[in-house]
Amino acid sequence: MPHLDHSVRLDFKDVLIRPKRSTIRSRADVDLTRHFTFRYAKKRLPDDIVPIISANMDTIGTFGMAVALAEHKVLTAIHKHYPLDKWLEFAKEHPNVLPYTVASCGMADEDVTRLKQILDAIPDVPAICLDVANGYSEHFVEFVKTVRSKFPEHIIIAGNVVTGEMVEQLILNGADIIKVGIGPGSVCTTRRQTGVGYPQLSAVLECADAAHGLKGHIISDGGCTCPGDVSKAFGAGADFVMMGGMFAGHDQSGGELVERDGKKYKIFYGMSSTTAMQKHSGGVANYRSSEGKTVEVSYRGDVHDTVRDILGGVRSTCTYVGAEKLKELPRRTTFIRVTMQLNNVFS
Repeated sequence: MPHLDHSVRLDFKDVLIRPKRSTIRSRADVDLTRHFTFRYAKKRLPDDIVPIISANMDTIGTFGMAVALAEHKVLTAIHKHYPLDKWLEFAKEHPNVLPYTVASCGMADEDVTRLKQILDAIPDVPAICLDVANGYSEHFVEFVKTVRSKFPEHIIIAGNVVTGEMVEQLILNGADIIKVGIGPGSVCTTRRQTGVGYPQLSAVLECADAAHGLKGHIISDGGCTCPGDVSKAFGAGADFVMMGGMFAGHDQSGGELVERDGKKYKIFYGMSSTTAMQKHSGGVANYRSSEGKTVEVSYRGDVHDTVRDILGGVRSTCTYVGAEKLKELPRRTTFIRVTMQLNNVFS
């Protein structure tokens, strides 16, 4: 029989953060850097990282984006379609950026082979992102276990899931960090196409609690449309926040630059979109449908201004609630529900 869960689940747009008395005199006094140790990995991220990650989409997770974001101590999940020779060229030209990069991998044999070639040749890359649309399959759980055995020293990121029990299972099978989010991305149509999803704020709250109990970590992946959403994700307990749409449309982004009626745009698409599958897989397989869309986003110039805007917003949040360090933000956050009922997740 179908089951109906009547519990309230909330998205970023359904809440605000209540201000609290603060002794912080200036945004400049807020420390956004984090230091992490992981359940399994021996490799470490730099001690001074700001735990924001650009998504491993081929229009977002580019080498150019990595160079720019590393200046702000922000991480980049490099998309999985770069061949080894491009990685070697990048490593030679920008060795100092490598500790701020994550190598992405799908579940195909050729993906794992390419990943091993990259990590064998470039040991300074500390982390691996195992990225699938549906992290609930037993096949994926076994895949995570296999990758942990092949790369015992690396930080392993696995996802995506949205419930605590699956977070626990992936951590117990070898993942250090779990990506949380199904359907919240601006170019993701999974919720429309399948009816499956989970409001992102509640997913982060529940999954962070599950992960931290096992000395694991989570990434809030998707759903951030402004700096305030990033703050809400951190306030809900996310250790990292991954973004795609907020980094789209820049010089460092991938995607074709087009001009129409005197205005410039860049193409941005989901990795399960028809555009992505035609580019990388020869088209949409006859047994599946597209779960992403292709859009034109306004050209936004250099990404540095956007990064400063995001980081400035998060610092300001911290001053409003009295969190001198980003790590303190969840303890200082009280959410106020501002919607009388949940907005339609399909809107």
